[in-house]
Amino acid sequence: MILVVGDIIVDEFIWGDVTRISPEAPVPVVNVAKVDRRLGGSANVVRNLHALNVKSAMFGVVGDDEPGQWVHQRLLELGCNDAGVFTKKNERPTAIKTRVIAQHQQIVRYDHEWATAIHSDMQTHIFEAIRAKLSQASAIIISDYAKGVLTPELLKRLIPELQGKIIGVDPKPCNTSHYHGATFITPNLLEASQMADMANINDDTHVETMAKHLHKTLGLKFILITRSDRGMTLFDGQQCHHIPTAARDVFDVTGAGDTVIAVFTASLVRGDSPLLAAQTANQAAGVVVGKVGTATANWQEIENH
Repeated sequence: MILVVGDIIVDEFIWGDVTRISPEAPVPVVNVAKVDRRLGGSANVVRNLHALNVKSAMFGVVGDDEPGQWVHQRLLELGCNDAGVFTKKNERPTAIKTRVIAQHQQIVRYDHEWATAIHSDMQTHIFEAIRAKLSQASAIIISDYAKGVLTPELLKRLIPELQGKIIGVDPKPCNTSHYHGATFITPNLLEASQMADMANINDDTHVETMAKHLHKTLGLKFILITRSDRGMTLFDGQQCHHIPTAARDVFDVTGAGDTVIAVFTASLVRGDSPLLAAQTANQAAGVVVGKVGTATANWQEIENH
């Protein structure tokens, strides 16, 4: 089982077509064909693990509202243990990101969210729930969207408690110092540059320096930096490996980072080397960016890509 902790978001998609411009303002008029929801944020990691037939348990916070109830229902439908998903009443609604898509292009996104830090009592509830499941876990994924669940205080308690397990972090620069002691992190190039306080330059030599700096500073075993059209760079503690992109067509990068950390972690859990795990995650990213909306990839799609 892989445990996932972080900021739960509901991804809402409004699909339609554009045939004219509004007479009220110079904006497209979208004729809505359908509306659907998908688990997003850290919960999208669970979707990706489910696609890989990996058991999971989710830890986070939702609001006392209909979208929060939907999150619980959807997690259970995926076979995910949701006992660690706590409901915050009154002041904290479930985070929702709504995307309007027409002709396979995103027109606009609007967010309903509350990004303040959760209170200490809720941090303790999450910490204790994770500790209760730890004996059943082969790995834990910390999926940080900087929406208030992964506070510095919680991270300081959590990562030392997890030692001995595979600890993967999809990071945010604001929490850089609190990831010390994780097994690996999977930042994109911009996040890595901000975390290392270095220039955002997509050059192999520069990225190697960045990776080695973060590896040493944070006490990691390895680091995987995603580099958009330049693929990925893995530093495994000994050398850097530059992995060319596997994307053929890029329609939507939404949630690709969730796919990368889910597949990389699942590959490590099944015994793959860091390099093979990174290559597999790179293939998976190539699959999901060729789909529209928050997407997943299964093992067969990855192998056939």
